[in-house]
Amino acid sequence: MTQLSLWANKNDVGAPVFLAQLTLVLPYGRLWPADRFRGTLRFMSGNSAGGATGSGHDDVYTHGHRESVLRSHAARTAANSAAYLIPHLHHGLRVLDVGSGPGTITADFACLVAPGEVLGLDRSPEVVAVATALARERHLNNLSFDSGDIYSLDFPDNSCDVVHAHQVLQHLSNPVAALKEMHRVAKPGGVVALREADFHGMSWYPEQPELDEWMDLYQLVARHNQGEPDAGRRLLHWAQAAGLTDVTPSSSNWLYATAEGCRWLSEDWADRAEKSALAEQAVAYGLADTAGLARIAAGWRAWGAAEDGWFVMPNAEIIARA
Repeated sequence: MTQLSLWANKNDVGAPVFLAQLTLVLPYGRLWPADRFRGTLRFMSGNSAGGATGSGHDDVYTHGHRESVLRSHAARTAANSAAYLIPHLHHGLRVLDVGSGPGTITADFACLVAPGEVLGLDRSPEVVAVATALARERHLNNLSFDSGDIYSLDFPDNSCDVVHAHQVLQHLSNPVAALKEMHRVAKPGGVVALREADFHGMSWYPEQPELDEWMDLYQLVARHNQGEPDAGRRLLHWAQAAGLTDVTPSSSNWLYATAEGCRWLSEDWADRAEKSALAEQAVAYGLADTAGLARIAAGWRAWGAAEDGWFVMPNAEIIARA
């Protein structure tokens, strides 16, 4: 069966761009995205079904908040996910963490800047509840979490010493608008800090055909949601488009090359391939079926069983002075 999908994506400065994607769905659920056959048609206005362009209220979060995703995100710490920012943190700073998820990175910030105030912001009330429980468990009285909208932060201008977002812009229909809002609430001389993965920059060994399918599928679903899975390489451009001029770029990797690390990553993504919003969206958009998702999950587990496994996830980072 040949399927033609049409959806609106955003270009690098947030304008809607409609993408036509030809997808070949073969027997037994095999997915073959013909990504090389892509055309773009630009329209002056209009939104796609994937989410609103501008307000952010209807942006679709590709990963979702199923247990498989929260378990993965809870493994993130300031040390393994925000090391580039740690030298800029000291006691007494006021920190806003936008898109804080289960709050593990945010909690580390609270320890580093205590008694300074740290607020984690996430649009999901359920995840805010999880993060709030973590703050209580760790007895962090200077840490709180709340629901909010990255496109309309409920803070006065120039009110935060540090404004941080980790793996957030890649999921937004208008990352430049979000960056402008983060810049607005940062104090003069304060820091806007961002870190974003670059999915097409990821590499692995041994070769596993199902991981190629996983990458193709993730790209399709994320772009259908008006996200940018290759956000890392665009991060500096977005910062400049948002008016940030004093910007220091850097990069770092997540590397999985031990037996334990490869098993953890493979089980994590095998689970998410079948039990996450990504899986649900892939089926709903007609990009995969349950048999195809099961095959991708099995491929992840086969890769994780290899004795010589290697997986690199590159991340771009910026420190911008407000």
